Amino acid sequence: MQAAMPHSSALHASQVAALAQGLLPAALEAGADALKLPAVDSHSLLRGHKAVTIHHNGALYRLQATRLGKLILTK
Repeated sequence: MQAAMPHSSALHASQVAALAQGLLPAALEAGADALKLPAVDSHSLLRGHKAVTIHHNGALYRLQATRLGKLILTK
């Protein structure tokens, strides 16, 4: 059984959403040096479509936008 992450290092849903949009809240900047990842806007991936196919390591994945604005990645 794995130990639970300390509360101070856990991300809340609003912080995850901000990260997904390429925005890093000031409260996370101090401990987020490792989180400086390239950001890609979902609109540039989907290009006006509801879903796209992604080829990764010989497998096909489907990235789909829901009606509620969420993203689903399936294999």
